[in-house]
Amino acid sequence: MSKFIMASKAGLVLLLAAVMSACGTTNNADTSSSAATAAVTTAVATSGSAANVQLASVKTADLVSFDEEDVATAWSADSATTIALSGTGATVTGSGAVVSGNTVTISAGGTYVLSGTLSDGQIIIDVQDDSSVHLVLNGATLTNSSSAPVYIKEAGKVIMTLEDGTVNTVTDATKYVYPDAATDEPSAAIFSKADLTINGTGTLKVTGNYNDGITSKDDLKIVSGTIEVQAADDGLVGKDLVAVQDGSITIKAEGDGIKSTNDEDTEKGFIAISGGTFDITAANDGIQGETSLVIDGGTYNLVTGGGSANAEVKTGDQGGFGGGGFGGGGMRGQAPSGDGTQAAPPEMPAGDAAAGTAGGTTAPADTNAAASTDTAAATETESVSMKGLKAGGDLTVNGGSFTIDSADDAVHSNSNISITDGEFQIETGDDGIHADSLTAISGGTIKITKSYEGIEGANITISGGDIDVVASDDGVNVAGGNDTNAGQTAGGQDQFAGSGSNMLTITGGTLTVDASGDGLDSNGSIIMSGGTVTVYGPTNDGNGALDYDGSFEITGGYLIAAGSAGMLQAPGDASSQYSIAMTFTDSQEAGQLVNLKDKDGNTIATFAPAKSYRSVVISSPDLKEGGSYTLSTGGSSTGTAVDGVYTDGTYSGGTEVVSFDLSSSVTWLNESGVTEATQGMGGMGGGGRGGMSGGTRPDRGTAGGTPPTGAPSAGTGGTTQSGTDSETQM
Repeated sequence: MSKFIMASKAGLVLLLAAVMSACGTTNNADTSSSAATAAVTTAVATSGSAANVQLASVKTADLVSFDEEDVATAWSADSATTIALSGTGATVTGSGAVVSGNTVTISAGGTYVLSGTLSDGQIIIDVQDDSSVHLVLNGATLTNSSSAPVYIKEAGKVIMTLEDGTVNTVTDATKYVYPDAATDEPSAAIFSKADLTINGTGTLKVTGNYNDGITSKDDLKIVSGTIEVQAADDGLVGKDLVAVQDGSITIKAEGDGIKSTNDEDTEKGFIAISGGTFDITAANDGIQGETSLVIDGGTYNLVTGGGSANAEVKTGDQGGFGGGGFGGGGMRGQAPSGDGTQAAPPEMPAGDAAAGTAGGTTAPADTNAAASTDTAAATETESVSMKGLKAGGDLTVNGGSFTIDSADDAVHSNSNISITDGEFQIETGDDGIHADSLTAISGGTIKITKSYEGIEGANITISGGDIDVVASDDGVNVAGGNDTNAGQTAGGQDQFAGSGSNMLTITGGTLTVDASGDGLDSNGSIIMSGGTVTVYGPTNDGNGALDYDGSFEITGGYLIAAGSAGMLQAPGDASSQYSIAMTFTDSQEAGQLVNLKDKDGNTIATFAPAKSYRSVVISSPDLKEGGSYTLSTGGSSTGTAVDGVYTDGTYSGGTEVVSFDLSSSVTWLNESGVTEATQGMGGMGGGGRGGMSGGTRPDRGTAGGTPPTGAPSAGTGGTTQSGTDSETQM
């Protein structure tokens, strides 16, 4: 059974396919329609079922194209109209443009070449037909003390070419003078009500003292060039879309770095980036698509909200179910003054640096909930969001190199996330990667070195990639409840339609988790059929390296989990691949080797937990029914260690802890030998296989069960292992 949500963008498919058992149920998490989505099938499974989840890739070419006009940079002096700027005036040679005082008005299609300095004036493009204007900046300096230096009122399209070898600057006023209080345009240093394309190999430096740097009320396309923007609010804004083919873009913004804003048409309001270099420092979001965001390549250095060091300090299990999140943000406000001047730009963050540069006074944030019902007195407000990459709909990354330091989520979608490739270095004060619906990772290298929760989603699928997660709370969290993040939704929270049917699915890739909360946390079930997963979980007994509410079925892949023992869980009895779950009486030292070998001396696993631990869980295709095995600690290995897991080489010199025979899909052990698993809760239900000891979690209630006891196995614990053995796996 599945749920289909359709959008109208032809030819684009984002497909979540699931193979379900007869007892499967439908996940009712809402999946937003977007320009990058034509069909979404969402299905998950209940206990005992299997799933295979894939996301079809969406490319930037599926969303946007660059035509001949967009990429054309050539011009001829014989046919172009030249505009020579000089102080507060200009001289026009050719047709289609006139000068009136300090204002140059272009009223016909054609090519216009600007050079010189306009110290206090305006270039207006007002073409009343569908003709295109090719505006060449050939060493132009444009400044205006009361408005926008470049104001495109109307045209079919404007192509702005940055002439090779030139530096062009555009600087607007800190306070705009409008004809009346109802007028709020222009509102950026370069402001266009028509499609705007920027190309060429020159340099454009824009200072938006009043509000935005460059804004288009239609499409904004960047083909090439070096663009530097400093803005009191947003850096680059395209209402219908922002598309970047290439170029070098540097932005310092007191609002968002790059954003699209159309929230009324699901085929618009998106951002599509195929390449380029981006260095963005933003007080709010780095790159934000109102509907969708698709990135195929490029190099990105994003710092948002002052970076992760500026985030609210949080402790585990905030917001329910380990959800936690970024604290409520400030408010924005603006109000026009009665004399036709705008005291602060629209949506200017009240009280931040932008307000100080805007000139005049800024309306204070509305903190009176009752007053907000009075529409006559209410000010425009929005929650502050400080994310690196953000999409209101689907977010797709097919490549690129990303260095993100964000106070809020580093990569965030209100719908689905698909990462097929790319390199990520992430530090964040909240989630490393978060999707309200599905988070799907099929490739790439992801290093989350600092986060509150590493990877989060209503459903999560990992089918490829090399992923390292460090989290102060949960490492991987499925349907973790509502975060208290600002700017997620109108209510300011991450939204999950969470139920026991939510799923963590691992079919491939390499995942390493270092979590102070739960390592793998599913408020539903876990299915693993491939890949390599290593979890260094919590040292406190209120969390566990593995935590699930439904079932955990493992049919393939390699799993190592080390952590506390108070909430210990392991894969369930329905698994076709065998596992062991070992509990130690005392806490074991971090960095001490753990080795599991078979009776022939072949190593199943050797690893060195990164933190102290009292339990280990190991699952491997090399564990066979009826086999005899020995678990040892200490010693040394000549193998190569990656994230604490050793491959190749030999293990020697360890102390044997327990020897045992494998007789069931999950063998529970303590230092005395094989024991029976307590049929406890293991959280809020652990698939009936769960907690080996009691304990209370703030987000789970009381776990059932007591520390297990049982007869020792035939092996003798506490003896020193002699000789060496060959390492073959893990």
